[in-house]
Amino acid sequence: MPVKNRFAELLPEITEWRRDIHENPELLFDTHRTSALVADKLREFGCDEVVTGIGRTGVVGVIKGKADTKGRVIGLRADMDALPLQEATGLDYASKTPGAMHACGHDGHTAMLLGAAKYLAETRNFDGSVVVIFQPAEEGGGGGDEMCKDGMMDRWNIQEVYGMHNWPGQPVGSFAIRSGPFFAATDTFDITFHGHGGHAAKPQDTVDTTVMAAQAVLALQTIASRNADPVDRLVVSVTSFETSSKAFNVIPARVHLRGTVRTMSTEMRDLAEKRIIEICDGIATTFGGRVETDYLRGYPVMANHETETEHAAEVARRISGDCADAPLVMGGEDFAYMLEARPGAYILVGNGDTAMVHNPEYNFNDEAIPAGCSWYAEMAESRMPVA
Repeated sequence: MPVKNRFAELLPEITEWRRDIHENPELLFDTHRTSALVADKLREFGCDEVVTGIGRTGVVGVIKGKADTKGRVIGLRADMDALPLQEATGLDYASKTPGAMHACGHDGHTAMLLGAAKYLAETRNFDGSVVVIFQPAEEGGGGGDEMCKDGMMDRWNIQEVYGMHNWPGQPVGSFAIRSGPFFAATDTFDITFHGHGGHAAKPQDTVDTTVMAAQAVLALQTIASRNADPVDRLVVSVTSFETSSKAFNVIPARVHLRGTVRTMSTEMRDLAEKRIIEICDGIATTFGGRVETDYLRGYPVMANHETETEHAAEVARRISGDCADAPLVMGGEDFAYMLEARPGAYILVGNGDTAMVHNPEYNFNDEAIPAGCSWYAEMAESRMPVA
């Protein structure tokens, strides 16, 4: 594997950064320690510009190449935030923050982009500028959207943008990618059925919300099985069912449902929202109750751009010898906002035989660091070659 030799030399140092970040996880936009660490490292590396507070707690570093004949600017992005999980790895460097852990490998992403930034600041073997983007709040906060709304793309004239995510179950240091829709749009729904509570021995005197909600849980599954075209991807999941009473002998006056919708197209997204509202309204009317349905649109579909996907795959092939076809992923990814703002691509790097992400036993595999750093750095050098 022709990984850049410099990253093999830097591996102990980058691993140390990664494990320090792992030990001190921060959630959503509260990445103050991590953001400060990143900014300090970028200044230490000699970046030409380091700006904090983009998208609240995001950090941007600018590295100018040895030439700038065409005004080219490439953005490279990593996410910094952790998840609200209690770590169960038993590692020496396990999270010191109760109820928070790096269960998705953002510690590894941040460390790999820092390693690439150090190398690029040392060598500057490119014609243009590299903008390294360290983003907060990927896990549900929309930090990528916030950074774009803060004017990041225009402020630094970013022309293309690239990102990467580790992938358990894929061989360490290998790569996979796909053009077009890649990660799903992620929406949520919040449904409250209202009825008339009463004694469980006298159901005739009640309007039973548990029956309404139970019907809804089953009926919502027909959106995917009976409304959507079978070749289109749509997942409707009810993830919470909570009644207003915990007693054995009380029919509750309210039942609250929550869940998510995952889609790969605007058409399926619109269909899901419409049918959820219609189904719940119909059930409430049928049983003599009423319902409040809130549908909240979250991250859009993350779609790779065709030309930039091929550039990313070609670099991956040079590093690892191959680049596999990635599967469609029904999880969400807010790099989608950056790909809506600029052409670019998102790639997966193998994490090996580890626990899946969002699992309390997951850990980023440090053996993937040289390949990930090499891909980030080579993307800059290959898209802005020195004549």
